[in-house]
Amino acid sequence: MNVLVTGGTGTVGRRCVARLVRAGHSVRVIGLDEGLEIDGAEFRRCDITDYNALREQLKGIDGVVHLAAIPNPAGGTAPAIFHINCTGTFNVYQAAAEEGIKRVVSASSINALGFNFGVKAFQLSYFPIDEKHPQQTTDAYSLSKQMLEETAEYFSRRDGISGVCLRLPAVRDPDDAARARFFANGGQAYQEILALPDAERRERVAAIWAQCEENRASRVSEKPRQWKPGAELTPEQERAFATRQMVSGLTNFWTMIHAEDSAQAFEKGLTADYEGAHPLFITQAQNVADVDSEALLQLFYPDVSERTRPIVGNESLVSIERARTLINFEPEYSFT
Repeated sequence: MNVLVTGGTGTVGRRCVARLVRAGHSVRVIGLDEGLEIDGAEFRRCDITDYNALREQLKGIDGVVHLAAIPNPAGGTAPAIFHINCTGTFNVYQAAAEEGIKRVVSASSINALGFNFGVKAFQLSYFPIDEKHPQQTTDAYSLSKQMLEETAEYFSRRDGISGVCLRLPAVRDPDDAARARFFANGGQAYQEILALPDAERRERVAAIWAQCEENRASRVSEKPRQWKPGAELTPEQERAFATRQMVSGLTNFWTMIHAEDSAQAFEKGLTADYEGAHPLFITQAQNVADVDSEALLQLFYPDVSERTRPIVGNESLVSIERARTLINFEPEYSFT
């Protein structure tokens, strides 16, 4: 298959391109870099907001993996995020339709739900979270991912383009040593909370939720991060990072995925036999806190009592059953 990958130079993109090349596909990558060389693939400079240039790159292509986007709320102003993420996505699907391409697989986000980056909290309906759960986006980045899914549905309905929109959680690259140190001991923090006497445990949980609400009010997710992937952190930065990750774990339901498993999902989304447009959650099979999932829910979400099915052991609180059924996705890596 001749495959175009937009934004193929990031953490997910590099793994995805390498996997597609290994599988024997002919891969063209487009991005904003100049003169980039990628093993086994062709690279061309192209801005996805330039429709005519983009369409030119889609000539002779059989399928598209669409990754190019501003990747988080701190990556730009709200208008810039909406413009690049939404206009760019529309351009990709429109150009694909004009060129007769019938398979486009896109990077959505767990944030299409709206719970993590949203500036307003909302009541969750049930666990495990799945694709039927209501969305309530209140930030530009999460809205842009919700709109990506709507765009995919529009072009499926209008032009018969099939594909999945993968709701990625945090994607971890094992080469990021600083993150690896934190997550290697991540479960210990939750075990320590669970082991506290009742009063202290309630106080600690209340403090974490208070930090979460403070983060929403101050829109901390829109501010530049104080660390860079792969960088060594000072002790102060590690403490700040640990606090931020504790809150992020809470509002992302302790999800994460290995970069190689994200690449697996994109490849299978490209090649599996199905029709229509489908948002799919993908994540590792276990929660990254590595503790009993019901214990986590009783600790942090006691007011969400509905279960759509039993949750066993430390299995993920975000369901990947639809991805398993539709594209035969099965995570091969775990950080727990």
